[in-house]
Amino acid sequence: MRRWALFFALWLLPHLLLAQTKLLRFPDVYGGEVVFCYAGDLWKAPAGGGLAVRLTAHPGQELFPKFSPDGKWIAFTGQYDGDEQVYVIPSQGGEPKQLTYYPAKGPLAPRHGYDNQVYGWTPDGSAVLFRSFMDADGGRTETALYTVKLTGGLPEKLPMPTAGAGDFSPDAKKMVYSPLFRDFRTWKRYEGGWAQDLYIVDLASLALTPVSPTKRTERDPMWIGDKVYFVSDRDGTLNLYSFDPRNQNTEQLTHSKTWDVRWASSDNRRFIVYEFGGELRLFDTQTKEDRAIPITVPDDGLAARPSWYRADKNVEDFALSPAGERALFVARGDIFTVPVEKGPTRNLTQSSGAHDKWARWSPDGKYVAFVSDADGEENIYLVAQDGSEKPVQLTKGLTAMLYAPEWSPTGTHLAFADKDGKVYLLDVAKKTYELIAQDERSRVQDYSFSPDGQFLAFSLSDANENRSIYIYSLAEKKLHRVTDELFDEWEPVWDPEGNYLYFLSDREFTPQISQVEWNFAGNRMTRLYALVLKKDGKHPFPPESDEVKVESEKQKNEAEAGGEKEADKQGEKGKAKPEKKLPTVVVDFEGLGQRVVPVPLEGENYGGLAAVKGYLLYIKRGAPFYGRDSYAKPGLYIYDLKKREESLLVGEVGSYAVSADGKKVLVQQGKAYKVYDVKPQAKDPKTVSTADLKVYRVPQEEWAEIFREVWRRYRDFFYVRNMHGYDWKAIGQQYEKLLPYVKHRSDLNYLLGEMVSELNVGHAYIQGGDFEIPERPQVALPGARFALDEKAGRYRIAKIFTGDPFDDKYRAPLSEVGVDARVGDYVLAVDGVELKAHDNIYRLLQHKKDPVTLTLNSKPSFEGARKVTYKPIFDESNLLYYEWVKENREKVAALSGGRIGYLHIPDMGADGIYEFIKWYYPQIRKEGLVIDVRSNGGGNVSQWIIERLDNKLLGTRFGNRGDQARTYPYTVFYGHMACLLNQTSASDGDIFPHMFRKAGLGPLIGKRSWGGVVGISSHGPLIDGGQVFVPEQGTNDVDGSWVIEGHGVDPDIEVDNDPASVIAGRDNQLERAVAYLLEKIEKEPRKLPQRPPDPVKTK
Repeated sequence: MRRWALFFALWLLPHLLLAQTKLLRFPDVYGGEVVFCYAGDLWKAPAGGGLAVRLTAHPGQELFPKFSPDGKWIAFTGQYDGDEQVYVIPSQGGEPKQLTYYPAKGPLAPRHGYDNQVYGWTPDGSAVLFRSFMDADGGRTETALYTVKLTGGLPEKLPMPTAGAGDFSPDAKKMVYSPLFRDFRTWKRYEGGWAQDLYIVDLASLALTPVSPTKRTERDPMWIGDKVYFVSDRDGTLNLYSFDPRNQNTEQLTHSKTWDVRWASSDNRRFIVYEFGGELRLFDTQTKEDRAIPITVPDDGLAARPSWYRADKNVEDFALSPAGERALFVARGDIFTVPVEKGPTRNLTQSSGAHDKWARWSPDGKYVAFVSDADGEENIYLVAQDGSEKPVQLTKGLTAMLYAPEWSPTGTHLAFADKDGKVYLLDVAKKTYELIAQDERSRVQDYSFSPDGQFLAFSLSDANENRSIYIYSLAEKKLHRVTDELFDEWEPVWDPEGNYLYFLSDREFTPQISQVEWNFAGNRMTRLYALVLKKDGKHPFPPESDEVKVESEKQKNEAEAGGEKEADKQGEKGKAKPEKKLPTVVVDFEGLGQRVVPVPLEGENYGGLAAVKGYLLYIKRGAPFYGRDSYAKPGLYIYDLKKREESLLVGEVGSYAVSADGKKVLVQQGKAYKVYDVKPQAKDPKTVSTADLKVYRVPQEEWAEIFREVWRRYRDFFYVRNMHGYDWKAIGQQYEKLLPYVKHRSDLNYLLGEMVSELNVGHAYIQGGDFEIPERPQVALPGARFALDEKAGRYRIAKIFTGDPFDDKYRAPLSEVGVDARVGDYVLAVDGVELKAHDNIYRLLQHKKDPVTLTLNSKPSFEGARKVTYKPIFDESNLLYYEWVKENREKVAALSGGRIGYLHIPDMGADGIYEFIKWYYPQIRKEGLVIDVRSNGGGNVSQWIIERLDNKLLGTRFGNRGDQARTYPYTVFYGHMACLLNQTSASDGDIFPHMFRKAGLGPLIGKRSWGGVVGISSHGPLIDGGQVFVPEQGTNDVDGSWVIEGHGVDPDIEVDNDPASVIAGRDNQLERAVAYLLEKIEKEPRKLPQRPPDPVKTK
């Protein structure tokens, strides 16, 4: 016994000396071993702890490993070919085998999880259980559970219409599962309508038994023997529980108050493994022992290895040197200068652990000012333009996000602003700054110095949301308001000679007329104006008159003298030029707001105004559309002030920057950057190469900066100052302890997501970043579904989507004219490659392009077969959505005898407003209307729709043609309405039903909605291109009280769509809405009046 103890001690010692690895993810357990994901790869280790062994190594991620019931295989979700598919690998290691091929949805933001997520196996080990989006549509955007055989073939869907996580009972006759899926949502202690409950479903009868439901989350279901195990945050933290279906008893098994129990998984016999604070723990369901598994992963750290990275794909900002010889780029958190023609690219900051941005060149060309968070907060820095000196910090003590510093022409001052709308003036030599103005409603970024550096102009917001022009006098230390609050004015820029201040203002009110209703929209409203600075200043555009030129004696003498001066100039060549003097600017503030002159240009969609000697530069855009590009690409225009002529300088631009001398302009065109001369009809631009924008990065330093920046952004922009009562600093410190263990960029996203989720708020999102994923394969989809005829050993066409031939969005390839494909046809080959029973048709459709040829026959043989060619699509979700909506519309028409209309709004964005316009106006004369916002993904157009639905009938009109009344307003709906909502009606899809009820438009029918209504903003990319969204704008009632957030919108009539009803073709919610409207129509009929008798006016 003592010899064994000695042996164990000797074995344990080196393992204890090895550092324990953390951030081990998605574990599973079987037979004394655990498998898990670390740094994007799969590893295996003893369940008692020790050294891990690598199973996979690939640039993409391998996730969600699950042992087969016999322990011989590990199924997992992998990105070997770009998208997420189901694979299996021998548990001792070996070559992965791909089982699924239908194109995965994505790449998805982390909050949506991963398509084709593996959950386990069938109890007999013949098939892998996974969750997929392949049949998700607009009404059922939730995923479903499928099995795919180990031997291959097409997946088979389980009978539940929608599902998240699930696990089979030991006899495979039942399953414990969640009908909803939100396992990756970064929102702890959530209590809204989307909170997951677990159910035991009888797979034959579809009868449901709830599993210990609460108002919070139940997830990670596992079936061991007679009990169900799961994880719940009912006590504030995710802990492990058990549930006995025989007596309905629930028992709490772990009692953590700090870290969550995450991604629990079992061997379906005895043991449960789970994540806890970045480590793994093992729970014994028999003894109820819960212990840590100390694991060391001998990873090569490839994803965290210091290396060179291309920065040209991460350009955030750019500028020009004073004379335009070099370009200035902000890319991947560093500041670069790049020659326009010859010379080296210089990295001026080389800061792996700092996000340097907003760089601006000094007027004398010696220095570059920029913003950096090198000391942990954003401050203003100065660096020599040739990179010969280390950056110098000019400000200290600032604690908010900063915006671009702008130099005074004298080079003595910098103006900058912060996220709170504060405008500062910085004395460069003294390194002191003062607050000179603050915008209480918005940030300020349009500050501009006068040519002599004595005045600073910018715009500030008013209570009516308009902006007004202000000028700060450095000599007076006084802020002067120039324009009033009645109209929107912004982007003040100074005439280089100091006579005028140009600006933009929305003052053109000729409306654009809608084609679908008698209504208007503002477009081309902006005009350019000039403020005359001096009381006796000249009109910038005086009346013009053609006159005969007569040379006076004075002009003759001046011409003769001019020849002598030219000779003198030739003699002066080679001498040093005198330093250029700055003009003296005089601003007479009294009456300045009335000395306004319009620039003689029509109203347009102007922006990006700049003034150089003799010219104005600006970007002009076409009318904006929601969901598609404008008919006119943005163009950079130049206006000749003397000739009063406008011309296009550069077409299809993104943005631009002008050199300080006003002679060169750097323009972004797509991914290219080009320098043009600032003059009409400028040609022969010089392309600035960004190929040498490269950075040497220590990933862990960069990840630490990203962590700090995300923490600061939430501190700076969160919608309430009290951070929901949480100690944000303490939360940051808690999760920062795990930062040294981040070895893959996806780990950082996970860590950041966990941190922000502590705030218990919706829309707290982290996504993106620089980590390698192979290019996703295109699959040439035909718009059909297939089924295996096992007897014939061939696949048949089980369904062909019809789509909508009028709308390219809903194009169905096999339903198009000339494509002879029929339901029931056998698919014998794809582009000549035979399709067999064990194969997957989607494998054969990978990497195909237009056209694709199928060999079809009504019988399972090649004899008499025909070849059918189709033009593929690469995403079938629109077809699934269109079919679901069409079925609903037809069902409503059938149930109501055509008296009630139906429309579904999939989101409150481009798709949602498209569908509303398409289907609302054709149905405005129905007696009733069902507005369906189930699974509405949100956006920002709900108020557009509510405004139209809330239109009131005020009158009617009759003319000499027809006896049907026309309405006033023309497109008002006069019937009764009802609104459908469900658990995944989210964001603006929450707000819509709330406002629908508040407007008195009708009842809400269905289930309580998501409950996330704090609007978000991004505030620019993170250092590596990642994104963080901060909840910034809460939703309140007219009395100021907070509404909807964290709870959702309760229906007036609660109706559930249970699985059995859905499988039977029923839609209980839709049917209840139709029944309500029919009853309402009978009780309170709303019909337009009949034509009245013609008036007689002879008396």
